[in-house]
Amino acid sequence: MSSWRRDLHAARDRDPAARSLLEVALLYPGVHAIWAHRVAHRLWLRDQHFIARAVSQLARKFTGIEIHPGATLGSGLFIDHGMGVVIGETAEVGDDVTIYHGVTLGGTTLDRGHKRHPTIGDRVIIGAGAKVLGAIVVGDDSRIGANSVVVRAVPAKSVVVGVPGQIVSRSRVNNAVSEPDLDEAVLPDLVGASLSSLLDRVDELETAMSGSPSASAVHRSADGVWSGLDFSI
Repeated sequence: MSSWRRDLHAARDRDPAARSLLEVALLYPGVHAIWAHRVAHRLWLRDQHFIARAVSQLARKFTGIEIHPGATLGSGLFIDHGMGVVIGETAEVGDDVTIYHGVTLGGTTLDRGHKRHPTIGDRVIIGAGAKVLGAIVVGDDSRIGANSVVVRAVPAKSVVVGVPGQIVSRSRVNNAVSEPDLDEAVLPDLVGASLSSLLDRVDELETAMSGSPSASAVHRSADGVWSGLDFSI
């Protein structure tokens, strides 16, 4: 199957709102941006840089997605919604990657002629608003949480959440390309978990010293609701 057809099938299979390949081909800006990039990238590789940039800027105008023609995109890429996505010149994106709106694959240096943008592995999912910055590698089957800022390398099969991004290894990985594993409700809350652990330790110390924990202790219940004090808002 050609890369162009895989792009179509990726969008249809990973978007439950998609009803047909025809709808995807005619009405999905993410697909249009990828197809325009494939044309622009071929021109870029033939040293027709001005025309390549013109094609990419025209696609940006109509789709809201900016992909530098020098970037390398694998097959089966799906850009969902897409508005505000930016992919830099030296970025490399693997196969069967899913990118949501507002994502930036950006650089952190002004050095010309050097790798400045990230390399994204196969089957990676990047949540809405996430920023992946610098010449780092995000390993295969990883998952970047919404609004995370990733500035260091991510091992394969990891989850990244927070600002700056904190890396958590995954015990289970969903490799079904047709069902992206981006359920934000199950992303780890590293700050909340750390606070809960710290408060539990404080309770243990207070109990050891006085026989009972503080009556004003703050705790988080199993459903994620904090209680114990009245907070001013």
